[in-house]
Amino acid sequence: VDQAVGQYLENQRSPSRKVHELDNRGSHFYFALYWAQALAKQEADPELQSRFSSIAGELLVNENKILEELDAAQGDPVDIGGYFMPDDQKASEAMRPSQTLNKIISDI
Repeated sequence: VDQAVGQYLENQRSPSRKVHELDNRGSHFYFALYWAQALAKQEADPELQSRFSSIAGELLVNENKILEELDAAQGDPVDIGGYFMPDDQKASEAMRPSQTLNKIISDI
């Protein structure tokens, strides 16, 4: 995690408040990518290394597509079924708009 956080900060992947710039969802994508890459590079656990090598590769290969899907979800109001007690399904759809990223994560 330390290596992922370091890379995240070095590459300035913090979320922006402006529309069509990296938001929280994109910021979380980059943290997942950097963490997967760190797990793929470590040598203490070969099984973990093997498993996350393919995940890191998939995330990297699909980086542009994932960012496009995340960006397409920005700019329009979203009904999540309430502020203090949002509807889980609606909130999930709003916060997980990248089908590509969702598939990679669900395959873990």
